[in-house]
Amino acid sequence: MRDYVKLTERDNVAVVTHDTAKGTEIMPGLVLQDDIPQAHKFALTDIPKDGEIIRYGVVLGYALDPIKRGAWINEHMLRLPVSPSVDNMPWGTNIRKDLPEAPVKTFMGYRSEDGFYAGTRNILGIQTTVQCVQGVLNVAVERIKREILPKYPNVDDVVAVNHAYGCGVAINAPFAKFPIRALRNIAKHPNFGGQLMVVSLGCEKLTVDMLVDPENNTPENVIVLQDCKGYDAMMTAIMSMAEKKLQALDKRRREELPLSQLLVGMQCGGSDAFSGVSANPSAGYAADMLVQAGATVMFSEVTEVRDGVHFIAERCVSEEVRNKLADEMRWYDAYLDAGHVDRSANPAPGNKKGGLSNIVEKAMGSIAKSGTSPIVEVLSPAERPTKHGMIYAATPASDMVCGPCQLASGIGLQVFMTGRGTPYGLAAAPVIKVCSRNEMKAQWEDVIDISAGAVVTGEKTIQEVGTELFTFILDVASGRKKPYTEQYGLHNFLCIFNPAPIT
Repeated sequence: MRDYVKLTERDNVAVVTHDTAKGTEIMPGLVLQDDIPQAHKFALTDIPKDGEIIRYGVVLGYALDPIKRGAWINEHMLRLPVSPSVDNMPWGTNIRKDLPEAPVKTFMGYRSEDGFYAGTRNILGIQTTVQCVQGVLNVAVERIKREILPKYPNVDDVVAVNHAYGCGVAINAPFAKFPIRALRNIAKHPNFGGQLMVVSLGCEKLTVDMLVDPENNTPENVIVLQDCKGYDAMMTAIMSMAEKKLQALDKRRREELPLSQLLVGMQCGGSDAFSGVSANPSAGYAADMLVQAGATVMFSEVTEVRDGVHFIAERCVSEEVRNKLADEMRWYDAYLDAGHVDRSANPAPGNKKGGLSNIVEKAMGSIAKSGTSPIVEVLSPAERPTKHGMIYAATPASDMVCGPCQLASGIGLQVFMTGRGTPYGLAAAPVIKVCSRNEMKAQWEDVIDISAGAVVTGEKTIQEVGTELFTFILDVASGRKKPYTEQYGLHNFLCIFNPAPIT
């Protein structure tokens, strides 16, 4: 097992693969000056004050004080560099065509009624217009699962699409378009099989006509609780409509479909300094195989790509795509500035404990999950894609916000990389967990689906773990396997991105 990882020839730091004691000769002639925690950096050379600290071949920051060769480098020792400009970024200069060959080009999915990407699950999704209805709906869903769902064995689940939006908000504010678009598109999710069911209160600001198209705003699809005469009538109305929807969903069947009908989301959270060494590059290799086979993959998280945005621009297939990328970065820069913060607010304490010194280092590892495929489209938050291939979907980096945005874009499943561990999940789509180190898998053996830790130790290659992940993705998409989050029913409340004012 190797003791450290150096990523490029230009790097003047490396990370240790395990806790390593002061005085250890980590490589010939280089003795560690400090105890170095697992995944943390040590200096390969003497670095003067204001000297560059380089990892991934890029400048992570500048030394606040002189750093000796062999010394520990942590988050308190770097000055953050200026963000790269998004003006006039070169595009199309790194368009790779020799993607790894996928061994399989089809999967077993549910054909979408509207010709959009296919479903990977068969779920009754019950949409809400406002949080006020959540209590009643949650009770009804438990009863539906217990009393009605067993009669319809071809339906996987019943999911309440609960959220905190809908009232007490500036519904006509310019940025209200983000949460409204997200909820409209989640209602059309391919895993819901075209069966629309909406529960409204009746006095909320997010009216039903804002959520669904006019032809679907009918008593067959919409229940208004304030029109019901008491609690029992509410329960009866919800359960009666649900049974009709379940009858229709029970007729759905999986069929062999080309991978061009599969949309996969890539996300990471609870990252560490190994995320960009093992888990994310392995996911990127799987993503390249998916794209080569015709599938569509999206990655997100603006603050976690902002410092590497020029690398994404190089992969954009057109000036139009590059311009949309730049526009999304500018919008988010202004959004953060209005809140009197910048992208340095992103890293969490767990990120830093896992060896990530700042957002630049985090971004370099985060981008790796997108692989090397050409970027064919850039989306605003919660937009639905119109192209096939690798897509950048601009979203906040928060797991709890990025997930619903990708769900609104129509992902059939999500692949989630982590170094520190998180039980995060989505109710409406399976979430596959990939960890960056073997210790994480040992700690959470029955939560993490795949460990990329053997890449860190040198026992496996990125290609080997990436191919393993590709196979698992298709097994999950086809319903042959369930990731642990789905087995246990682990899922988070939908935190819908709302940059508009709350009144």
